[in-house]
Amino acid sequence: MPASTADTKTGDIVTDSYLQSVLATSLRTREQCMQLIDLVGANAIAASQVPSVEVQLDVSKQQRLLYSHLGQLRDLNRNAILKVRTTKQTTAEARQEIDRLHLQLQNLYYEERHLRGEIAACDSYDHKYQQLPLIPVGDFLEMHPEHTEDDERTMMFARINHELSERELLEQERQGLLKKKQGLIADNKKRKDDLASLDKDLETFIDAAKPIQKIFEKQY
Repeated sequence: MPASTADTKTGDIVTDSYLQSVLATSLRTREQCMQLIDLVGANAIAASQVPSVEVQLDVSKQQRLLYSHLGQLRDLNRNAILKVRTTKQTTAEARQEIDRLHLQLQNLYYEERHLRGEIAACDSYDHKYQQLPLIPVGDFLEMHPEHTEDDERTMMFARINHELSERELLEQERQGLLKKKQGLIADNKKRKDDLASLDKDLETFIDAAKPIQKIFEKQY
């Protein structure tokens, strides 16, 4: 395949501007090498003969051009190595960021799955409020017609609050009756103690009256 055809196909494949400049410099260097080879070959002289000054100057000029192209290639090669290192570092950092984001995404996925499980468990949980002996909805609405337009959730809260207030009232009544009971028990105990004390005083009086009774018995 001719060199020009290969270079054209390579230029079509490589689209990066920096790499295109490297290829262009490499092409010029190769062409300069070929020109120098052709010049030396065209002016080949026997080893015993000395090249003319014109030939030496022409060869020297071509060599300087070749050295210039080779210097450019070395610079481009060094810059390419630095760019590769920078690209590798950037790629490594990007890969680390991607790994971090992937791990974060996995954690979010596991958290989502956990939360969905918790939500399902809550939906299927046998809540205690469902077992409360609430009054029927019809009776509740007769007592509180302002809740007629409430949705099911708001209605349930209202019925639970109604049940709570009713139980608080019953608890207050129970506490009042308990205090009254305790007062009656204390009053009965006091009366019992008073009766016991009266029995004791009566027995003491009877015991003190026995000598007097004996005196009367002797006289009569």
